[in-house]
Amino acid sequence: MLNFGVREEKRKALEEEMRKFAIREEDLVEKFIRAGGPGGQNVNKVATCVYLKHLPSGFEVKMQKSRSQALNRFLARQELVRKIKNYILGEESEEEKRRQKIRRAKCRRSRRARKKILEQKRHQACKKEWRAKPNLEEET
Repeated sequence: MLNFGVREEKRKALEEEMRKFAIREEDLVEKFIRAGGPGGQNVNKVATCVYLKHLPSGFEVKMQKSRSQALNRFLARQELVRKIKNYILGEESEEEKRRQKIRRAKCRRSRRARKKILEQKRHQACKKEWRAKPNLEEET
């Protein structure tokens, strides 16, 4: 595989993920674009932005997080693997599980809020009962 200027274990982990989801280097179209934004003269002179397209799936990624072209190539492949992984796994993907967890947490919050409102209403009803006029039958 290519040298991206990252640690060996990170590169091997990426290779393993690519193998697991049948992403081959031959299926990737890689282009380099001049990046914009901060980075000074390096960004203006060197095409550090990486565009990747996986031909079989049609997924595209554009990465310009770093000033280093090699690191952007690595990050683009990571992002492409993440996209394809989420597409293949669907609801079983980690990202979808995280979304579901947030959705459930929001649902719990609304239930708690409803419970609090009901408690306030009951408390108000009790206050009204205490203020009610005394029953005339008890005085006689």
